[in-house]
Amino acid sequence: MPDFDALADIALRHGARIGVTDTSPFPQVEAEIRQRNESGAAGSLGFTYRSPSVSTAPGVSFPWATSIVVVAVPYLDEGDGVGGPDEASGSRSVARFADRDRYDGLRRVLDELARVIEESGHRCEVVYDDDRLVDRAVAVRAGIAWWGKSTMVLAPGLGPWFLIGSVVTDARYSPTEPMTRSCGTCSACIPACPTGAIVEPGVLDARRCLAAIFQSRGAIPVEVRHAAGGRVYGCDECLVACPPGDTALNALHAAPTVDPSDVLCLSDVELDSRFAHWYVPSRNMRFIRRNALVAVGNLGRPDDVNLVAGYLGHPDPLLRQHAAWALRAIGGDRSEQILASALLAESDSGVRSEQIVDSA
Repeated sequence: MPDFDALADIALRHGARIGVTDTSPFPQVEAEIRQRNESGAAGSLGFTYRSPSVSTAPGVSFPWATSIVVVAVPYLDEGDGVGGPDEASGSRSVARFADRDRYDGLRRVLDELARVIEESGHRCEVVYDDDRLVDRAVAVRAGIAWWGKSTMVLAPGLGPWFLIGSVVTDARYSPTEPMTRSCGTCSACIPACPTGAIVEPGVLDARRCLAAIFQSRGAIPVEVRHAAGGRVYGCDECLVACPPGDTALNALHAAPTVDPSDVLCLSDVELDSRFAHWYVPSRNMRFIRRNALVAVGNLGRPDDVNLVAGYLGHPDPLLRQHAAWALRAIGGDRSEQILASALLAESDSGVRSEQIVDSA
């Protein structure tokens, strides 16, 4: 089978970092996930939080495997710098990892690693963004990254700006040394969070995390809507504030991502195609529209009033509810007149409450 140096050469050609760990469990991570679930701080998070006894024990899903070859692929590119046109309102509309499909590079290196290992007669499975494996903990134990106080993992020279994937295999490789580095006295990410979701170092309350909320079902909590700014999907604030990633980020120019008013003009088919790489619950485009309505409200542009008003007649009460909030956020006599008229015909109590109660 190819030795580790051969695998490292492949990773280097792809600009990736590489490490190896075994398939033993992650008991501390399991305990932390269970504590978050029990306290409610996990919110509606699924993914590895859904079944911690599985996600933190690789041997459960991969009983045939002995090693996990882990790679980290940086994803920053031109256009990812700070200060783009859509950040004038204080927030980039789409997080950098999600403004396009950033996973091509990760898939390429994982597929090549798996191929060369399989050619030596061994079994492999490529794993990324998979609820069977706690990928951040795997990256730390493989020596690629360390735990940040934001709960992101950080790599030297990259900060948090990378994607993680693994090749789970029955080929036996010696584990690389775990990363023992820490953030020390730095806590820049904690005050940077617009909703205060990082409640203490290494503890995230997902019920207040915008990135998690944008991927959840139901209404966006009123108490975080203003803090959402012009965001439609994801939030980069704790990453941007992280000093280890400054060099990579500041070397790039900034470019616009998505105008939320444009999102509201697209059909479901167009939204599903354009944002096929986003996680959207049940692939129901109502949740992208919901996010965009809050963003349009926060941008406060009078020219968007008629667009938002059109959603007051939408058959989905979730969208009528967020449209009403957005009109109140935009403000002005025209918005108030539209809301007053719509209130006369509205029967849904949730929508009526948004029409009557001030958005602040």
